Amino acid sequence: MNINIQTVHFEADFKLLDYVTKKTEKLNTFHDQVLKVDVFLKLDNVVHKIKDKIVEIRVHVPKHNFFVKASSKSFEESFDMAFDSMINQIKRKKEKLTIA
Repeated sequence: MNINIQTVHFEADFKLLDYVTKKTEKLNTFHDQVLKVDVFLKLDNVVHKIKDKIVEIRVHVPKHNFFVKASSKSFEESFDMAFDSMINQIKRKKEKLTIA
């Protein structure tokens, strides 16, 4: 599995990148053919004092791509929400494949 983390409008510290990488590696437990994962960490409302932290996750598996987006006041919270949503998408897709 290839994990690609990109930051937009800021430079991420090691702790955040490590957190994202460790959690992302757990996707293999839900789908055994994950080819590539793209994680985008973005700061929104850069001109305002209150900055929303946006996380987008794109997971590439054979014959299908999954995409989720979440935002909150911290990257960890945004990532956790997006990650939970991604797991639900993958589980739903696998259930449909086993039923069909």
